[in-house]
Amino acid sequence: MTSPKRLSALIEDCATQLEDAHLHAGLSFGHGTNNAQDEAAWLVLWQLGLPLDTDFTDDAQDVLVREAELIKVQHLIAQRITTRKPAAYLTQEAWLEGVSFYVDERVIVPRSLIAEVLASGNIDPWLSADTKHLLDMCTGNGSLAILAALAYPEVQVTGSDVSAEALEVAHINMERHELQERLTWLQSDGFKNIQHKFDLILCNPPYVNSQSLATLPQEYVNEPALALDGGPDGMRFISRLLHEAPNYMQENAILVLEIGNEREHFEAAFPKIDVVWLTTSAGDDQVLLLTRQAIILNNTHT
Repeated sequence: MTSPKRLSALIEDCATQLEDAHLHAGLSFGHGTNNAQDEAAWLVLWQLGLPLDTDFTDDAQDVLVREAELIKVQHLIAQRITTRKPAAYLTQEAWLEGVSFYVDERVIVPRSLIAEVLASGNIDPWLSADTKHLLDMCTGNGSLAILAALAYPEVQVTGSDVSAEALEVAHINMERHELQERLTWLQSDGFKNIQHKFDLILCNPPYVNSQSLATLPQEYVNEPALALDGGPDGMRFISRLLHEAPNYMQENAILVLEIGNEREHFEAAFPKIDVVWLTTSAGDDQVLLLTRQAIILNNTHT
């Protein structure tokens, strides 16, 4: 029989297991947490049905965890280590800017830095009272479309994705946040099935270059490759996006695009394009803003 264990001690033990797996077996973080302590707290609290903001350092909340629950926790931690599935797939929940989203293996775990841009209001100076229609291309589980709908209550939002399975997950999240009247999902490969012009386009596309893709930790390999693979230089989808985008943008529209660590490849592909870099927690060269005019000018020179 296993003796009961205090919650704080249990989380510390689990954090030690995860850190050991990180150091010696290549376990990777980055799908909601970036360290063993936070991931252990997330998994333990979720398994025990406790709020994720539980202060387990508070003696009053440092409850005893009984044998049956200890076994469930240890099974979950072992599953995380052996399968290398992101924790969000195990809990079927991910958080972005404090908002909860359902996730499963049909979509990548939401972590787009565009969420920070929406929350900070960095793009608001480029918007106006005429900003009424927004497109979130490569919407995945719909998190950015939903965050945009919450940030801009007067805007109608369309989320598009080439994956019908991803849109099934997006639909779940739309219903969870009761945004059926303001959100529309559309299956489309790029702009293929898009028939309207938009005032604001958000896009977190597949942009990981082939060399980087080949070295990604197993946690990322467990995500749909379609949402990550950007081709040899990471620009395969982005090149098509910029070529076609002006036809689907209103006169004063803007495009907010995430390119991750691909700035070098982006600038090599589009050396003369007029870019506004947006500040995020990952730096000042991960997310950029392009006006319609800047895209048109670039396209005339290529």
